[in-house]
Amino acid sequence: MSGNKSHTMEQRITLITLGVKNLQRSKEFYQKVLGWQPLASSTEGIVFFQLNGIQLALFPQESLADDAGVPADGKGFRGFSLAHNLGSEKEVDELVAALEEKGARVLKQPEKVFWGGYSGYIADPDDNLWEIAYNPFLQPDNSPATSSIH
Repeated sequence: MSGNKSHTMEQRITLITLGVKNLQRSKEFYQKVLGWQPLASSTEGIVFFQLNGIQLALFPQESLADDAGVPADGKGFRGFSLAHNLGSEKEVDELVAALEEKGARVLKQPEKVFWGGYSGYIADPDDNLWEIAYNPFLQPDNSPATSSIH
């Protein structure tokens, strides 16, 4: 392989698509529990949410598997989690408690973790793992520490 940069992939993610079993149920979870608003570009078969520089899409699991040419059974641990980082342990506790009150299933209550941070886990209706964390080594994108680094 040559050193031609045109054959490399940039370190960038523009869209994460989650295959979901029930699109309406998942849309309601992200709207009512997380408090996110779908984009106007969402249509009957797919729902988009604008995040910090990236979009999250919800798409029927069968359709996503068909599009990728893989089986749709989706059994077991998927081998990934999504993370939402906050500015303090207190913020983690408050958010997890608020999400639980709204119906989120808490898999692990927030606690100090081996890597030096503090985190807990919730699951969406399709068992996608969301880590709610405070990482003292990584500031959220909208924090003052990173807002001027662009």
